[in-house]
Amino acid sequence: MTLEENLIQEEILKAVSYDVLLPQSTYELFRKQLADYINALINNNFQQLIYLLYRLDINEKKLKGLLAGQPGSDAGFLIADMMIERQLQKIQSRQQYRQPYRPIPDDERW
Repeated sequence: MTLEENLIQEEILKAVSYDVLLPQSTYELFRKQLADYINALINNNFQQLIYLLYRLDINEKKLKGLLAGQPGSDAGFLIADMMIERQLQKIQSRQQYRQPYRPIPDDERW
């Protein structure tokens, strides 16, 4: 598993209950588990799914467009892929704008 895949899993696991998804699983297994979890939420606890989408910062318009554009597809996998893609965007953004550590000189400390 790559570092990015590991970071993606960590970010999603923060938002999802740990007993549902196995941490440190392969990308494909994690994706399948996430899709199964999402499908269960669609059928049993839609409010929890809405909360999860909000917490992971998933764009509602993009999601609706994606689901409408692929009516015969498994919604769980479509949403899971969108969640994974969003987490990857966040990781890349953090890396891009990360400031290098510079110690504060003693004369500038409070």
